Amino acid sequence: MTLSYAIRQGHRWLSIAFTVTVIANFIFMALGQPPAWIGYAPLPPLFLLLITGLHMFVLPYIARRRAERGR
Repeated sequence: MTLSYAIRQGHRWLSIAFTVTVIANFIFMALGQPPAWIGYAPLPPLFLLLITGLHMFVLPYIARRRAERGR
């Protein structure tokens, strides 16, 4: 398993975790005023999604530069 594959898989699982925390947030908000930690629960997966998403976004550009140097 390559690092790129692991990052893609992690990104997919993080997106599931983020979705679950957002749904839980809405459920708790519908039941009344939720504790503060419920409102902040989606932020850690969102931050990790940002990092892995930016990594996957930059990968084609890095590969292109490496290919150009190899010519």
